[in-house]
Amino acid sequence: MSDTPILDDAVVAQTVEQLRDCFRSGKTRPLDWRIEQLKALCRMLDEHEHDFAAALRADLGKPQAESKLTEIGFVKGEINDTLKHLKKWLKPKRAGMPLSLQPASGKLVYEPLGTVLIIAPWNYPLMLVLSPLVGALACGNTALLKPSELSPHVAAMVSELLPQYVDAQAVKVLEADAEGTAKILAQRFDHIFYTGGAAVAKKVMAAAAPHLTPVTLELGGKSPTWVDGSVDLKHVAQRLAWAKFLNAGQTCVAPDYVLTTDDVAEHLIPELISAVEALYSEAPCSSADYGRIINQRHTQRIAALLDDASPAQIVLGGEFDIDERYIAPTIIDRVTADMKLMGEEIFGPLLPIVRIADLNAAIDYINSQPKPLALYAFTDDKEQRTQLTEQTSSGALGFNLALAHLSAHELPFGGVGMSGQGRYMGKYSIDTFSHLKPVISKPLWPNTMKLIAPPYNRITDLVVKYFVEK
Repeated sequence: MSDTPILDDAVVAQTVEQLRDCFRSGKTRPLDWRIEQLKALCRMLDEHEHDFAAALRADLGKPQAESKLTEIGFVKGEINDTLKHLKKWLKPKRAGMPLSLQPASGKLVYEPLGTVLIIAPWNYPLMLVLSPLVGALACGNTALLKPSELSPHVAAMVSELLPQYVDAQAVKVLEADAEGTAKILAQRFDHIFYTGGAAVAKKVMAAAAPHLTPVTLELGGKSPTWVDGSVDLKHVAQRLAWAKFLNAGQTCVAPDYVLTTDDVAEHLIPELISAVEALYSEAPCSSADYGRIINQRHTQRIAALLDDASPAQIVLGGEFDIDERYIAPTIIDRVTADMKLMGEEIFGPLLPIVRIADLNAAIDYINSQPKPLALYAFTDDKEQRTQLTEQTSSGALGFNLALAHLSAHELPFGGVGMSGQGRYMGKYSIDTFSHLKPVISKPLWPNTMKLIAPPYNRITDLVVKYFVEK
């Protein structure tokens, strides 16, 4: 792939202004236009499914089935769900009016924000650039997309194909590195949607501040998993192994580490080893179903997290090849809080097992850390489920299932605290990319407003007491 183009300030400014002109023209507002764009987006994915799968294979070593499941098919499902419900979602909602304003009527109207910026990451480079776009187009916005330069094959395909399908006046793509992204962020937008890490998110917020631009931040963090003895550990291991090692662990809501007791750990670890081998064989490096790390730098970073783990602690895997961007599915037992593995989000195929006394100790540990994007618990104990629901805070909470909550169209996706702010997916994308505008109407006659206008008198006091205060 060629190097990421160097962006000129004038080009960036002109691109944004063209999007603004398109929005001001009113062409993005009709429902028919929005539906047409979403259908065209779905058609692009249908007609170039194999091309996108090849690009994902080149960037991340993704198996074709995994690309269809987590990227191409995921976006198509989002589009189809949006098309099914969009008219209902956008329908103005009646709002009741207080007695003090009668006769009057009120309603809530969804209006598009204007021109939005979508900055995508590299780990799901197709899904995480197009899924927010679904919401932006459904709401009648124009959009500037900035795909990740770390996944250049996907970025190039998005840049080339998107203008051939959707309205090229309303959607534009700029490929950029960090310097170019800073130039883009210097422009004024009506909303910025960023998916990535907390360090860059702070820069996004800082860039948005001078314009008071609202932002949605979809970040990450260390998503913990609690496992107790009330569940079938074989099934737990199968679900955990799938969720952790999908996309070679490069998933923002992947289980980052497991908290469990000594007794459960002794039985869970053999099941995890069997589950991993069932997924990727005893030689994952040769498995057509196991992906690769995005680049050599990230491979080195992940491998370095094992530096202070002893050979006895690595109960599965541990092999890596920097040149091939390969790290084996790895399980590390008896991990302690002071080890490198626990100092940052792993974002790779390393699964630490942290042995802990009980659920209360696990909750204390979870609450001592920044709020995670997801918290998972494998337990059938109702009291433990209630405890986890009421005593922890996370972007999402999953019982006996990890990762898959993203595919539930009626659930919002988003973080809390350091794991992000704002939410999207399905109806929640409409809320994110629209302004819910109150509209009120009151006839000029009868002129009841004179009852609360000067000169104030006893009637004013009665109106306040019986109509305003109640």
